[in-house]
Amino acid sequence: MAIRTTTAAAAAERGGGLTFVRVAISLQTLALFFQAVTAGLLLSSSHGEVLHSVGARVMYGASMLYVLAAILAWRPGGGSPRPILYASGFLVLASVQVVLGIAHMPSLHVPLGVLMFGLSVLALVPGRTP
Repeated sequence: MAIRTTTAAAAAERGGGLTFVRVAISLQTLALFFQAVTAGLLLSSSHGEVLHSVGARVMYGASMLYVLAAILAWRPGGGSPRPILYASGFLVLASVQVVLGIAHMPSLHVPLGVLMFGLSVLALVPGRTP
């Protein structure tokens, strides 16, 4: 009986860690969507640049939160280390995206943003969470 209780407790902890990962991915996805909206505002409004700049910081922070959530789901929760690789890869993409944005290279910045949004949405699909 004690083994079963311990196993149930471990499963509950892993579930909590996975919930934090899903929240982090959701925040990241919303931040990326906000970036797409503010990119459009860059073309038509003087406030678009400020909003896009703030959104970039939020998106980068959300990507770092995703890495933290993946580490916390793995180490204390006993989950798979694979999400750490996905989250770290996404943080690398976010870093490249920031550099391309600062360098004013929209021919690379925009397609990478679309790719990042698509990957983030895919990570939200149940059963496909990295």
